[in-house]
Amino acid sequence: MLRRKPTRLELKLDDIEEFEGVRKDLEGRKKQREEAEAAAGEEAAAAATALALCTEHKSREQLINDRIGYKPQPKAGGRAAHFGTFEF
Repeated sequence: MLRRKPTRLELKLDDIEEFEGVRKDLEGRKKQREEAEAAAGEEAAAAATALALCTEHKSREQLINDRIGYKPQPKAGGRAAHFGTFEF
């Protein structure tokens, strides 16, 4: 494999100005996004506390089942259903 001399990169004033402009733009967007998220977070927290006060007290398992749409069906019978007609 042939080796060559490293390429020299020069940083120009235009490049620095462009970088600063892009960085300021990104920081401004980030700041706006954080402010919007903070406002939305406060509204969501207020709604969540109101919802928590209004809903029935459910167990953690019931809340998860409701969220994922799982509706457990009770199993029919007791021991006899598992073992048939055997008596122990």
